[in-house]
Amino acid sequence: QIYLLLKIHLFFIHLFIIYLRPNKKYKMNFAESENQLMIAQTIRDFAEKNIRPFVMEWDESQTLPIETLKKLGELGLMGILVPTEYGGSGLTYFEYVTALIEIGKVDSSLCLSVAAHNSLCTGHSLKFGNEEQKRKYLPKLATCEWLGAWGLTEPNTGSDAGRMKCVATQDGDHWVLNGTKNFITHGKSGDIAVVIARTGELLDSHGMTAFVVERGTPGFSGGKKENKLGMRCSETAEMIFDNCRIPKENVLGKIGDGFVQAMKVLDGGRISIAALSLSIAVGSYEAALKYAQEREQFGQAISNFQAIAFKLADMAMEIEAGKLLTYKACDLIMKGEKMTKEGAFAKYYTSELAVRASSEAIQIFGGYGYTKDFPVEKFYRDAKLCTIGEGTSEIQKVVIAREILKG
Repeated sequence: QIYLLLKIHLFFIHLFIIYLRPNKKYKMNFAESENQLMIAQTIRDFAEKNIRPFVMEWDESQTLPIETLKKLGELGLMGILVPTEYGGSGLTYFEYVTALIEIGKVDSSLCLSVAAHNSLCTGHSLKFGNEEQKRKYLPKLATCEWLGAWGLTEPNTGSDAGRMKCVATQDGDHWVLNGTKNFITHGKSGDIAVVIARTGELLDSHGMTAFVVERGTPGFSGGKKENKLGMRCSETAEMIFDNCRIPKENVLGKIGDGFVQAMKVLDGGRISIAALSLSIAVGSYEAALKYAQEREQFGQAISNFQAIAFKLADMAMEIEAGKLLTYKACDLIMKGEKMTKEGAFAKYYTSELAVRASSEAIQIFGGYGYTKDFPVEKFYRDAKLCTIGEGTSEIQKVVIAREILKG
């Protein structure tokens, strides 16, 4: 009954956004809107029953909770940005960020899977698929009937994607794909993957093409699953292509545009990682604030001591700054304006904040923070990935420097 009420609640939120919003122009949100507050409460109610009791079980066993992801799909949270005509929720990036924060402050590794599914595989298909492809793939992705993966990184090419060795060669009405992708979210369990492969010369930015590959296609298999420090319930694995024949209808966009498409997808993806990072910072802060007000030493709550109070003050201020940077990127992308620099600002700042905030939270908890009985230990392990995934902090500096030096 509670689950049904949550679905009804989100349904009416969707109706309000689609039909009743008087001004459909996107404006900068300096504070959460009524829609965001309603979605946040809905997710909190869902998370308390369906996520929080299982967080450490999933973490210890490195289990990807596919059924939970499908429940989130039924609530409309696996196709948040997908228009309603393709079976999605038709919400904005502001609601998307709110949803990720609320999921991630309970389980940041589950949030990573939600973010990767929404922004990478689904986002790429939405942005660059033709009408036939959108109608074929998006409804199944939006409901999480199909879990999505996205393949750019290879064993020898991370940030240096132009040197990728995964190649696709044309053979009549098909393309034959050979090579390996690694560090892929849902690389083994994903039902469908968007894969970038080289179709031209090495180092040619127009020598790569994006393909949609469905699980079960001969020659497509999952490889090694990584045993990770953090984000352990979000599956990270290899995808292997061995003479994998893909029909030409599965090319996304134009031949040779794969790398350019991927860079645009990553621009939006940085909003996802910023929201994921904020979820860790918010989760760490809320846990530390509650603990500091309850834990007593020397006859009083430790929050009364300036050393602790100042840590909490810094965390609260930096979270607000991170939200504003992220909302600025959301505002620009919703307007259809370039947000490469702003996305890098948000991703760089919030990912480093996630590491700082989770570290300070453990310090506030003291010895208890180092145990698995409290959530800050897991936030600390999960946070580091945010400074690496979808462009390291160093790459964000390169992007920012390049943008500001253009003048």
